[in-house]
Amino acid sequence: MASTTTADTHPGGTGLPTRSPLVGWLAVVSVMLGIFSIVTTEILPIGLLTKIGASFTISDGMAGLMMTMPGFLAAVSAPVVTVATARIDRRLMLCVFMLLLAVANFVAAAASDYWLVLVSRVLVGIVIGGFWSIGACLAERLVPAESAGRATAVIFSAVPLGSVLGVPAGTFIGDLAGWRMAFVVMGALTVGVLLMLMLFVPPLPPTQTIRLDVLRGMIRSVNTRFALLLTFLVVLAHFGTYTYVTPFLEQVTKASSGMITVFLLIYGAAGIAGNFVGGTIVSRRPRAAFGLAAALIAAATLLLPVLGRWEIGAVALLIVWGVAYGAVPVSSQTWFAKASPGSPEAA
Repeated sequence: MASTTTADTHPGGTGLPTRSPLVGWLAVVSVMLGIFSIVTTEILPIGLLTKIGASFTISDGMAGLMMTMPGFLAAVSAPVVTVATARIDRRLMLCVFMLLLAVANFVAAAASDYWLVLVSRVLVGIVIGGFWSIGACLAERLVPAESAGRATAVIFSAVPLGSVLGVPAGTFIGDLAGWRMAFVVMGALTVGVLLMLMLFVPPLPPTQTIRLDVLRGMIRSVNTRFALLLTFLVVLAHFGTYTYVTPFLEQVTKASSGMITVFLLIYGAAGIAGNFVGGTIVSRRPRAAFGLAAALIAAATLLLPVLGRWEIGAVALLIVWGVAYGAVPVSSQTWFAKASPGSPEAA
């Protein structure tokens, strides 16, 4: 890697020699690709739901457990993993989580029974909670302070990018080579991200030990509890409906497989737009941005059974839905960060 000097310290304040700015940004991209891999793996089954269900002769509802299980496990694992690994180097933990994600993808690809697919999704849930809680607040430790804002934006761009590419890419690969190949491709990508993390991310000893009493103290705040409740309801509503968007487009809209891929790609592109629109509003009015996003998601999902019978209506509502949900992660994270500015990882 790039040469170092002994006169300056690492941007994160760890006392390490200063590294090349290029290597710092490669570390940021590595973390971003890690979150991208997680988001893509998390939502990959949405575009493959009917194919996986048919492969194991199960209903779409049973196949939906592939989405439900990681969500609940992520909710549990985020605080548990954050506390349990508080004294372990954060770079090591990021690598461990990427290794687990690769294993999860390969297990899903090779699964002979549906219960093995669910086991792989358990691993995905643990990775979601652990990697996100650590990786989302690392930007300021990887690049100089003046670039931390841009680096944070790069890391968070993984969420809409995963939404853009995850479902349509999975659907496309599934149509070409079967749903198992989609998980093989994701496993290979995850291994590549693991190598990048090992090469470019420096050792990151913990700067703050997160204890259970810190989390309990945050929950005592009315502002934090309200943000947590709203996040839970919005994300539950989103995934409770978006998980079944492919069967809906197939059975109600009567769209072809190729058109479904296009619709989902349009949805993802709208999500990128929503991420940037939300970012411009949220710094000034995080509650208003979050509330507006929730209202638009509610309107889109309520109208989908009515207007979604026609392709033009379905794609229009998917655009509104995509813009709205694209603003949710940045709104939620900003709200929590403002509620607990001294404990970003705990938030």
